[in-house]
Amino acid sequence: MAQNYFRQGTGLACLLLAAQVAAQQSPGLSAQDYIDIRRLIDAYPRILDHCRNNGHDYANLFTEDATFGVSSEWGGDVKIWFRGREVLRRVGGGGDTECVDRPSSGYHININPDIVATDEGAYATSTLLTIINDTDSRGDIVHWEGGYEDTFEKTAEGWRFKSRVHVWPEVEWTDDPADMPPRNLEEE
Repeated sequence: MAQNYFRQGTGLACLLLAAQVAAQQSPGLSAQDYIDIRRLIDAYPRILDHCRNNGHDYANLFTEDATFGVSSEWGGDVKIWFRGREVLRRVGGGGDTECVDRPSSGYHININPDIVATDEGAYATSTLLTIINDTDSRGDIVHWEGGYEDTFEKTAEGWRFKSRVHVWPEVEWTDDPADMPPRNLEEE
């Protein structure tokens, strides 16, 4: 009889422990969610740097109502530069019928994402580096360009950017991207 109580007590303790672990994990992200979000983050630079499918591949990284903005401080005021998939398709290099030539600003590398669950989906911060394929006396230049603050939404097509904010504290962003002065990489 004592063994029976011991088994019941042990079983009850295991159930309570499992319930506590489950409560700590939800609402949460599954291992597959983390993998899918990381794949989205990792796909972004490659697709941004190489227009494909008339910019649709870039736009498809985002939700229908997504925004892309800029900020000079982490968690700070955001200037929304682009809103909606059609505008984002053009940002991704899409033209009227095919990809348009864009000046190269190097190759983007998005590293060190910190992904956390939110009530609405997920949030991440990450670091942005660029490599300029133009060797000079300093060699190929790897340049820190701040990073990203992202919100993600899980859609029927999978995880997508709901918003992406390029945070670069060294830059005084304008309200309109057309008003940004040209970059002088020699001085950076």
